[in-house]
Amino acid sequence: MSGRCLCGAVSFAATLKDGSMHVCHCAMCRRWTGGVLMYLSVAPDSFSVTKGEAELSVYRSSEAAERGFCKACGSSLFWRLHDGSQIDVSAQSVDESSRFPFESEIFIDDKPSNYAFANPTRKLTSAESAALNAAGGGANG
Repeated sequence: MSGRCLCGAVSFAATLKDGSMHVCHCAMCRRWTGGVLMYLSVAPDSFSVTKGEAELSVYRSSEAAERGFCKACGSSLFWRLHDGSQIDVSAQSVDESSRFPFESEIFIDDKPSNYAFANPTRKLTSAESAALNAAGGGANG
């Protein structure tokens, strides 16, 4: 699977973990994307920047993780743990993103009341998301 930023300056390739789209409602993801982070979990050892390494910027957003984006157009591209053990890429940076079924929403207790998705999804609270992530289940956006 491959993806790119809006302007095309940065491209990446990776292998999907589960082939499903997930959504994170945490405050950091909402501020970072201006909405929610719709993401695809990828195999960490498969992720590579295939074009535009010089245009890629990485922001250390917490003690545990960082976020990658294009310096030129600002597109949100990925979230990853500092140790590299988990990487989630922006689902909307991938061509034909509609092919991925919408499976789960994390940090559901952080979601503002002014929007909701109609799809039936698995919904995890902040505590459930953190527990799944700690167990290696990849539930952090």
